[in-house]
Amino acid sequence: MKKKKKIDGFNIVLHLFFILFCACFIIPLVLVISASFTSEGALALGGFSLLPREFTLEAYRSAFANGERMIRAYIVTIAQAGLGTFLACVICGMMAYPLSRTNFRFKGFLTGFIFITMLFSAGMIPRYIVFAKYYGINDSFLIYILPVITGGAWNTLIFRTFFKGLPESLFESAHMDGAKELTVFFKIVVPLSTPVFASIAFMTLVTRWNDYSTSMIYIRDEKLYTLQFLLQRIMKEADFLKNLANSGELAGIVNIENMLLPSENLKYAMCIIAAGPMLVIFPFFQKYFSQGLTVGAVKG
Repeated sequence: MKKKKKIDGFNIVLHLFFILFCACFIIPLVLVISASFTSEGALALGGFSLLPREFTLEAYRSAFANGERMIRAYIVTIAQAGLGTFLACVICGMMAYPLSRTNFRFKGFLTGFIFITMLFSAGMIPRYIVFAKYYGINDSFLIYILPVITGGAWNTLIFRTFFKGLPESLFESAHMDGAKELTVFFKIVVPLSTPVFASIAFMTLVTRWNDYSTSMIYIRDEKLYTLQFLLQRIMKEADFLKNLANSGELAGIVNIENMLLPSENLKYAMCIIAAGPMLVIFPFFQKYFSQGLTVGAVKG
């Protein structure tokens, strides 16, 4: 006879806990998606629901009323986020590589110097003066790339700690075969450091994708607006039109009954438009994410 497996109460409780914990993240996302496809009247009367009530695409039509402007903002955001992430990871990794080597004489001084930059910041006004007045890169695509091209001190230290965990014998063998430092970095270090590169790349990509302050401070040309800043502008325009309609100031100027006024569900449609690409990309980085951060934080 087959032995009956004992029921482990602790595992049952643990699984239930994590199921509920995951539901705390999944259910709000489903509610936002559902609200974006729900009509304004049904959303005002019935509130949120897991499935859309009175299904409509009104919110997305309002968001994409000027499709060319939205597509252009997507292109700018993808370009600055993708190129900026790639350059930041490469430069940050190349900066961290010598700091991880035991035979680099100035690694202590440079590591301390990099760490100090995490503690002090000049502030927004000096940054604006330097980049806008001195370098003159405001209102250009370069403002998205050059100010943060080094990747940041924190990411440099994570790379450095991960690289210190790589066997020193690999570097010595490569040098004995005549390999230069750049060859060692790109042929040996980078392939062995895929988890940390993927982790830093994803975090940098999300930060750059969600950036709207750069457009708000430095950009005046609407063709260079990022997606996040454009969506914020659209939302403000929607609120402005809605306030005018509610106050009756549009009466006699436009036909309010036939006018497609922005509504509350537009806010949730904006969330989906802004966060959708990152939700699609995340599964490709997930297998590297925890490994890269935990190994890079513990070793060394």
